[in-house]
Amino acid sequence: MTILDTPSPNFDERSMPITMIVLHYTGMQDGPSALARLRDPEAKVSAHYLIEEDGTVCRLVAEEMRAWHAGRSHWRGITDINSASVGIEIVNPGHEWGYRPFTEEQIDALIPLVAAIKDRHGITRGNIVGHSDIAPARKRDPGELFPWYRLAKLRLALPRPTRNLMDPMWPQAGFLLALERFGYDVSEPMAAIMAFQRRYRPELVDGEIDAECRMILLALLLPKPQGDD
Repeated sequence: MTILDTPSPNFDERSMPITMIVLHYTGMQDGPSALARLRDPEAKVSAHYLIEEDGTVCRLVAEEMRAWHAGRSHWRGITDINSASVGIEIVNPGHEWGYRPFTEEQIDALIPLVAAIKDRHGITRGNIVGHSDIAPARKRDPGELFPWYRLAKLRLALPRPTRNLMDPMWPQAGFLLALERFGYDVSEPMAAIMAFQRRYRPELVDGEIDAECRMILLALLLPKPQGDD
C-alpha cells in the first residue's frame, strides 16, 4: 500500500496502549478542505490517516502518537479514546453537506489499512468502531451508508448477527443496560439507541427499541456473533 505523508502538527503523547480503531467521515465539502483542516494548528484536530475519494491514503500523524480525532467520547470504560486509538478519516461530505455512499476506491484502500493496524496492535473486532459508537450524542459518522459488512466478512469488524436470533423481551431499561455492557455510553438513551441502529440496523434508524434491535444486541453479547453471510 502506498501512503502519502502529509504531516499534521496536531498531536501529543499517548498515555495508553493502542486498543482501538475509530472510523470517521470528514463531514466537509471536499477532500482538500478536510486535509487542510486536519493540518491546521488553529483547528486542533487531526487523525492518523485520511482516505481520499480516489483511494489515496494520507498519513497525518504517526501511529505511536496521539492524534486528536475522537473528542469527548467513551467506549467500554475508556474515556481518553485519543490515547487508545488510531483514527481514520474517510472523505465524505457527511449528513450536513450531502451524505453519499463511500467510493469503492475508498473501501478498497481502507480494508488493507485496517487489517494492518489491527494486526500491528492486536486490536479485537469489537474495538473497531465508528465515531458515532463512541460519541452517540454528538456524532453520526461514518453513518448508515458505511459498508461495515465488507469489513465484517474479513473479520475486521463485528458482523450484524443474522442466525439463531432470539428476542430476550427486555424492557427499555434492560436494553439500555445490555447496550452499556456492550460498550456504549447510554447517558442519552435515544442517541445511544440510534447509534446502535446506525451501526447494526442501518436501514431503520428511528430510536425505537423493537424485537429486531433486542435480538441483534443479545446476539452481539454472545461469545461468537454470527452473521453477514
